[in-house]
Amino acid sequence: MGNEANTRLADLFGLTGWSKGELARLVNRQAAAMGHPQLATDTSRVRRWIDTGESPRDPVPQVLAALFTERLGRVVTIEDLGFDRRRQTGKRQTGDGLPLPQPERTAEVLTEFTGMDLMLNRRGLVGAGAALASGSVLSTAMYDWLHTDPALRADAPVMDHPLRADPADHDRYEAAPIGAQEIESLEHSVEVFRAWDASRGGGLQRKAVVGQLNEVGGMLSYPHPPHLQRRLWGVAANLAVLAGWMSHDVGLEPTAQQYFVLAAHAAREGGDRPRAGEALSRAARQMVHLGRPEEALDLMSLAKSGTGDAAPPQARAMLQTIEAWAQASMGRGQEMRRTLGEAEDLFASDRNEIERPSWMANFDEADLHGMQALAYRTLATYEPSAAARAQIHGREAIRLRTEGHERSTIFDLLSLAAACFIAGDPDQGDAYARRALLTIGQTSSHRTWDRLHEMYLLTGRYAGQPRIQDLRQELEAALPRRKGRGTRSAPKSTRSKGTGRMSV
Repeated sequence: MGNEANTRLADLFGLTGWSKGELARLVNRQAAAMGHPQLATDTSRVRRWIDTGESPRDPVPQVLAALFTERLGRVVTIEDLGFDRRRQTGKRQTGDGLPLPQPERTAEVLTEFTGMDLMLNRRGLVGAGAALASGSVLSTAMYDWLHTDPALRADAPVMDHPLRADPADHDRYEAAPIGAQEIESLEHSVEVFRAWDASRGGGLQRKAVVGQLNEVGGMLSYPHPPHLQRRLWGVAANLAVLAGWMSHDVGLEPTAQQYFVLAAHAAREGGDRPRAGEALSRAARQMVHLGRPEEALDLMSLAKSGTGDAAPPQARAMLQTIEAWAQASMGRGQEMRRTLGEAEDLFASDRNEIERPSWMANFDEADLHGMQALAYRTLATYEPSAAARAQIHGREAIRLRTEGHERSTIFDLLSLAAACFIAGDPDQGDAYARRALLTIGQTSSHRTWDRLHEMYLLTGRYAGQPRIQDLRQELEAALPRRKGRGTRSAPKSTRSKGTGRMSV
């Protein structure tokens, strides 16, 4: 029994609206449904979990995680509830009673989190009421971790312990050790999912990616030769980034952030710090999109320092463009221009001397111009003269886009249209906006709806023109309605910006 209150559990418990007695009854009912009819919990025990920090024994943490997940409409893990899985008996420890190595813990959390996410998806729940961890909290918590080299289980002597000896005891999907051919197939599946995401958005394939990641988590619980284990961690990192990006694309923001952090952990376990840095940069892009650029800069500082010079110049250029977008969102025009100049220099200096990682496949010259257009268009809110540069880069991005990047093309068109409206050229703005509307229905991306809403606001000053009035009506028709209401969705940047804790 502990001596301090479990503040994590107390905070989440306060959000549920349950009484302690009600939670005790729910635990007993849920445990019976999960095959543990002998479990009996009462109000006093719930009080001890919350007020004195007592940690319940298995399977209570899993039962509580399932209950809180369903109640709050977002994935809640054992760590989120303030319970240390390493203190659970038997299967959560090595044979000598010591905590599991970090790779084992990462694989466990990955498997649990994806399993919860799939359950949430099946029941049609959403995570709109959940809170994001702040960028500064994440970067502070992860700084020392990212700057140390992981002690890979694959590099250690092969030893028997309960996790390896009896993986079925973990209630996992019955995965098994795999070879090079199977890992190659998994790597190919990542490319297929990535191409689909770039073309159609994240909504249609998100569950498939999460399911694949869940299986990979199970595979990581088995011993493999070091070179295969690293590749398998790489697959996990890539799938976790995709799951996070797809979750962000459909508005599941806290879930997306969890996946980005999981991806960073998986990449580090595989010894790939540049991949870990890129995963954190995705969390930074998410923060900018949600109107929290200061926190994005905290995350970018961590991503860049953790990556160092190990990444190819073009990868570092990509990180610079994200930082520039955050600076533009704060009206820091001079800093933004300097950062974009560094990105251009890095991109041009890349002589392919370092092998280009697979996760860099979608960052090419078109994407460089697309990010520059977005940064300048964002800065134009503070400096209208920046709209001219946004138009130059936007047109070049569209010219360079290749087939299979339809979502990025839509974003280019919306950036370009917005820049035209800001610059006082409604005719050109109307033309680009209508081009975006022609294809926007073919993607599944909430982010495009947010950009459409911004577009609608920008057209207000030209609402007296008949053609622009028609465009505004088309924009309204394209925006989704809120469930149960007749109004259109508001941009996410206007929503509450709570803070929360992250596991892993």
